[in-house]
Amino acid sequence: MAKRSLQASSAGVKQAKIAFTNKGWTQENLAGEVNLKTRQPVWRFFTARPIERYTFIEICSVLELDWREIAANLPAEFSQPRQISINIDALVKKLRSQCREKMQHQCGSLQLLDTNRPVEIANIYIDVNIFEEIASQQWIDISNLPNPTAKEFDSFGNGEIYQKQIPAMKAVESHSKLRILGKPGCGKTTFLQHLAIQCNQGNFAANLVPIFISLKDFADDSKDAATLSLLNYLNSEFLNCGIEEQSTIVTLLREGRMLLLLDGLDEVQHQENKTVLKEIGRFSEQYPQNVFIVTCRTAAKTFHLRGFTDVEIAPFTQSQIARFAQKWFSVFTKKNPQDELNIAVEFIEKLDLPENLPFRRLAVTPLFLHLICWVFHYQEAFPSQKAPFYKQCLELLLGKWDQIRGIERDEIYQGFLLPQKLKLITQIAAATFEHGDYFFEQRAVEQYIGDFITNLPNASTEPEELQLDSEAVLKAMELQHGLLVERVRGIFSFSCLTFQEYFTARNIVANQNVHSLEQALERLVSHITEPRWREIFLLTATMLRNADSLVQLMKQQIDALVAEDAYIQEFLTWTNQKSLVIPQPTLAATYEFDLSLVQASLNIPHFTVPCTVDQDIILDTLLDKLLLECAIGSSHDFAHAHALSNALSNVLTIVLDVGLQQSLQQLKQEIPDPYREQRIFQSWWQINHLAWTERLKTAIYFHRNIQSYWNFSSEQQKVLENYYSAKQLLIDCLNSNCEVTVAVRQEIEAGLGRGKRE
Repeated sequence: MAKRSLQASSAGVKQAKIAFTNKGWTQENLAGEVNLKTRQPVWRFFTARPIERYTFIEICSVLELDWREIAANLPAEFSQPRQISINIDALVKKLRSQCREKMQHQCGSLQLLDTNRPVEIANIYIDVNIFEEIASQQWIDISNLPNPTAKEFDSFGNGEIYQKQIPAMKAVESHSKLRILGKPGCGKTTFLQHLAIQCNQGNFAANLVPIFISLKDFADDSKDAATLSLLNYLNSEFLNCGIEEQSTIVTLLREGRMLLLLDGLDEVQHQENKTVLKEIGRFSEQYPQNVFIVTCRTAAKTFHLRGFTDVEIAPFTQSQIARFAQKWFSVFTKKNPQDELNIAVEFIEKLDLPENLPFRRLAVTPLFLHLICWVFHYQEAFPSQKAPFYKQCLELLLGKWDQIRGIERDEIYQGFLLPQKLKLITQIAAATFEHGDYFFEQRAVEQYIGDFITNLPNASTEPEELQLDSEAVLKAMELQHGLLVERVRGIFSFSCLTFQEYFTARNIVANQNVHSLEQALERLVSHITEPRWREIFLLTATMLRNADSLVQLMKQQIDALVAEDAYIQEFLTWTNQKSLVIPQPTLAATYEFDLSLVQASLNIPHFTVPCTVDQDIILDTLLDKLLLECAIGSSHDFAHAHALSNALSNVLTIVLDVGLQQSLQQLKQEIPDPYREQRIFQSWWQINHLAWTERLKTAIYFHRNIQSYWNFSSEQQKVLENYYSAKQLLIDCLNSNCEVTVAVRQEIEAGLGRGKRE
């Protein structure tokens, strides 16, 4: 076995001193370039004393010298730069074979959160996509960002608006030096593990030898060494595989036959980060023919790596979520394949329901998707009370995720206890959501942080110091848990709207004083007609110890919406009388019947009625819907024209009166198909709609003797839309397992069917 130390020859020392002088360095400078903790090895090098072989090679490399020419008494195996007799392909194959067991142990399985056994990576891994452009590096003024709806915000946050996704493997195959950025829990480490296994099995980069290195472990293991050297670390890793010929590693590196997978640059402690960065950069420049892939959280993108191309892991798409769910339930349910598939299909179908939108937002992140699958597996449904699940997700991001993996973060934010972190984020969420801000400038969020810091014990009041602390805390918050993310340069938002909504509701419930809580609930109820506040109402209702005050205030606000309009009051009385004919009415059935009579004014083309309603009542309801469509349509209102056509089709499926059926069928046949002949339909509607709708109303009045005819102005239509959506929200709150006393629940349910205030 070759000796482990080298020393310079007399001629080599002279050559090294010339190169050293040309650099203009001191010995301390050279020690720093080689990542030595002391300059003693440098002094020994220049005095021709023996030093550790790889430190010798590193010094020569930094001085741009061939170490073989500098060394004295070079061992025979190092006498030539390249051994012609070496079969490099055979060497690669041999090393992969020798390291296969270690690689499988290190990268072949995952210990998913809250599971009691590891999972083979091949059984759970889903191919990921990447963004080639990093959005947070773009310069866009906040005034040029969209003022989105919640749906548009989700699309923007998932990269659907500003950039295209490509398979991550394509990026790996296109770049020899790649840095993969990503948010917490997005699958960065899993992707590297997958690459390591695929390479070792010959399915990817079959001419390379993979090596997976946790950069945190690399930095920790090098603390006691005199130098931070990737070459030394590689040798120790391969030594664990029984490869003692250290020259073999150098040969592979010089031939460009290694795939170096360097994981978790952001997990290296701050004081060591620059040193590790420097070593990666130096090593990749010394052995440029090899493939280097580094992972790092997106928020740590300022850690510059020269010569590396940055890409960012994209959130899961709908198809990726479905594939992951299918694999997940196959692994954990242990049923027959068809049952496993059925569960996965049911999971995806329920995830796609409107009421589960908050879970769908979270499911784009693999970490949270795993937790959602886990809950669904045990409950066979999504949690009816969402707040406890969100709390578990947030505890992961705010500390537990780092603790599980033994990662320590920056001290300035480390000093915040979990309650303080929660309080700070809660205040930011509530303030921004209240103002309608999905996006907010960095200086604005730093102001929120600064205001919070000033109220802490022993906080500095010096403006400049406070500003620096606020900047540092914001950066630490983004890096450590990713709840706040930089969307474009200087513009932040919450990583997921679900979290902003949860913290906003939490801010309301956090009011301990009865008077302040009542005021907070009154402010909340003032937003009852705003769709973006819907989830805040539902979360607040379930988070309150007693939701009596909230539902009572909601009912008062709903009644006030229609209290001043006598015509609407008359209409609501009529709908209430209609609903009384329902046998054994339930709250849901009464409300649904009631709503069906006004859906036309809300422009909702599809409609259902309770199964308890008999056929005659259903027909009356459908005909009322037709009349309402006639009342509110116009020659240019093609949405209502479509709705009217659909409503007429619904009537024809149930009407039994032959005369009425013939009249309606004739009218239906006169309408061009609105879907296949859209332009013809629109032209026909503009010319004929007035005469045609009058004939339709006449036919209905004649055959059914219906006297009720309602004609609402656009303002009244908006009032009715707000009224019914608010009533639906109140019913949803009552059905959300919130704590409401029996007396209050009965009082609210009894009043929901009546339009007039009592």
